[in-house]
This record gives sequence, structure tokens and C-alpha cells, in this order.
Amino acid sequence: MKLYQQTAQKIGEMLAKKEVTSQEVLEATAERIRQVENKVQAFTTLTLDEAASRAQAVASRQDLGGLAGIPCGVKDNLCTKGIRTTCSSQMLENFIPPYDATVISKLKEAGAVMVGKLNMDEFAMGSSTEFSGFFPTNNPWDLTRIPGGSSGGAAAAVAAGEVFYALGSDTGGSIRQPASFCGVVGMKPTYGRVSRYGLVAFASSLDQIGPLTRDVTDCALVMNSLCGYDQLDSTSLQVDKPDYMSFLHKDIKGMKIGYPREYFQKGVDDSIKDIIKKALLTFERLGAQVEETSLPHSEYALAAYYIIATAECSANMARFDGVRYGYRDDKAEDVEEMMCNTRAHALGPETKLRIMLGTYALSSGYYDAYYLKALKVRRLIKEDFDRAFEKYDLLVSPATTSVAFKLGEKSADPLAMYMSDILTIPVNLAGIPAISIPGGLVDGLPVGVHLMGPPLSEGKLLQAAYSFEQATDYHLKTPVLEV
Repeated sequence: MKLYQQTAQKIGEMLAKKEVTSQEVLEATAERIRQVENKVQAFTTLTLDEAASRAQAVASRQDLGGLAGIPCGVKDNLCTKGIRTTCSSQMLENFIPPYDATVISKLKEAGAVMVGKLNMDEFAMGSSTEFSGFFPTNNPWDLTRIPGGSSGGAAAAVAAGEVFYALGSDTGGSIRQPASFCGVVGMKPTYGRVSRYGLVAFASSLDQIGPLTRDVTDCALVMNSLCGYDQLDSTSLQVDKPDYMSFLHKDIKGMKIGYPREYFQKGVDDSIKDIIKKALLTFERLGAQVEETSLPHSEYALAAYYIIATAECSANMARFDGVRYGYRDDKAEDVEEMMCNTRAHALGPETKLRIMLGTYALSSGYYDAYYLKALKVRRLIKEDFDRAFEKYDLLVSPATTSVAFKLGEKSADPLAMYMSDILTIPVNLAGIPAISIPGGLVDGLPVGVHLMGPPLSEGKLLQAAYSFEQATDYHLKTPVLEV
């Protein structure tokens, strides 16, 4: 097995035992990027020169292990000091932040080696990475298909072997949906478990940063570095951080797992349902108790989400006006014209659509009818989860309604595109953690099993996910990319 095909944990062990150097690992990664990046198009910015300096610095450390010396990528909406952060938008095409996001600082402290920034839907608004302001990313399993979004570049890079793990952001499924489509592991932590400081906000009450990895062990490894209280983030939770690796080797005998009937109804492909039902049988064989349950307000989640998310988008995007930073139209005759031209030229159609929808929902006369009502529905959805977790340790569902669809298939139909996140959105509205893990293949394309837990139950999710992973071989299947 080549170096780039190993897991992050295995590379960490090899580095600690001096079986390989961090420079050799980086060179193997760089060579893989040179081989496949022109096909996958996962990166907006490559930082291989900076990575070489980091790898050299890590080589002199005595405390190798964990993430030290292991190449990774980060979604291009996480601020990186001295390295451009574009949000895959022409608005920020040349923006270079003066500071690091907290999660980037944590990766640096751990000795991680960042090799680049990863493509995404512009400002994280999309479900396919086709709405990048630069170019679409292709799914490594089938280059004619989307990798998911908005963290499509992150999922594709991990699946293609271009990085050992990546950081993404999840507002309505933007880690878990691409993880499912690309056959990797993707975790959305509890809201507030990981600092959002330095994440360019889309919808502040929904956004959460999390890892995309090759297996569950790597997910636990990265979570150990990401989590923790941050005084720079007012929503950061001041709670103890467990060692997530310690959950991996516990069995799940006696664990109670529910599967919501609403997640298996019309709109979900029968082939996807079959994969999840098979997964539920695996959990039963491992000793879990599996029962059907109900989350009755789930049918309203999509509507509530797109009112709340677009409203928060409208407020957050107001800062991109050509005055403070980013692109500016310099041909206008006055400030008003400059602002209008700047936003017209530098923002893509999907971003403009969401800004307009959100502004409308917040406007006088419509706030109570739309935004306030959506907040009330959000509360009902959270209460559904609260009641379910009084009885069950975890819930299991499909991560997506279908396998990855063709490039261009849904890009002209916003509603069809929005529906692709219908199974992941309720988790963000409730602020709970969830993880997508490889659960099988349909027509040669990956399908994710979606596990949801109560607040701060990331350890239990990893425990169940690892047990499932060890009982199956789906995580070992990788795409074949001709080089």
C-alpha cells in the first residue's frame, strides 16, 4: 500500500516509529495531487511550499504522534493567516486574512501540515460544489458526478487520496452529505463544541466545523485536536473535552437505536433504504436494540431551514459591500453605485438568490409570517429529538435521498437541489451531533449511514460508528482514478 493510501493514524504511527519522515509523507501527498488534481479539481489554493516548511519543522519535534506531520486540507471558508481565503467567490478572490481561525491554530499546535484550501459552493451556499465561483469539483468515484456540497472539495480530496483528512463546515448537511456521496466519514459536532472563530459565516446559528476522514479512527483523532472552549467564540461551550479515541473499542451491546419512519418515506430511493435497513441489521447483530420511532415535525424542517438560513445569510453577507475588504467596483461614480456594482459583479446567482430570500423574510410585514414562524418550527423539531433521545441512545437514517447525481442535473432547479439535504437539515436546526459513515455501494457509488445523537454525544456516535465499521468493509473501498 502506498503512503497516500494509508490512514492518518497509520501515518502518525509510522512517523513516531521513524519508519518514514514527514518530508517523505508530504512528497507522496504532493505527487498524488499532481497525478489526480486536474481530474478532481478539489483545491482552490495549493500551499505546498508552506507545507514543506511545516513538514521540516515537524521533523525536529520529539512529540510526534496524533496529527503531527500529516498532510491535510481545509475548506476555503476558514481563515488562514497569510494564505488567501476565498470562500470560492470572486468577492474574496484576493483576500488574505491577517489571522488564523481557531481550528487552524489548533491544527498548527498539533503539528498538522496543511497542503491547501479546498473548493466549495460560494460562501457555503449549495449542495453540489457546482456553485463555486471558480469551477466545479468532480466526484472521484465518477468524474461526471457531483461530490456533494458545500464541502465538496474537502470530501473529494479525502476520497481521492490527496489529503489524509480535511476540515469542512456543516450548515445543513455540508459535511455529511458530501461524505456520503464520496464514501468517506464526515462528522458534524454539537453546536458550540468546535469554535467557529475565523469561519466565514453563512448562517451563524447553524454553522459548525467538523472533520472529513477516511475512517472513524481518524475522525476521533481529528476531533481530539478540534474540540475545546474558545473565549473568542461567544457560542463556544465551556465543557470538558473527552478523549474520543477512548470510545472506539467499546461494544454497543444493549445500546438502543431508533430509526425515524419519516426518513424512509417517499423521496428516498429504494436502493438507499435497502442499504440502511441492512445497516440496522448489522447494528442488531452487534447487540443493539433497534426500533422504529417518529420525528413528526421533520416534514417542516426544509421550509424552516431555508427561511432561517437565508435570513442569517442576508445579515452576514451585508459586510461584503466593497467598502471593508474584498472586491470593489472602481468605476462607479458614487458609493451607492459602487456597492450595487460590487455585489452584482462579484457574487454568484445562488448567493444572490439566498440574500434576496432572506431579506424578504426579515422585511417589515413578513418577519412574523415567515422568520418567527420558522423559529417556532425549529423549536418543535428540537423537542422531537429531545423526546426521542429520552428513549434511544442514537438515531439512524439515510444521509442522502440518492447517490451522487450528475453534474448539471439539478443546478437549474433550486428546489430539487435543496431537497438533496432534506435528511441532514433537522440535525442543524436542533444543534445536535451527527456522523455519516460508508454503508455500502449502489451502482458502484457510495451510500452513507447517518447516525444522530443527543448534544455532546460525539463519543457515543464514534463508538457505534466504529463498531459498524469493524463489522463491515465499506470503508476500505476506494475510487479508482486513472493516473
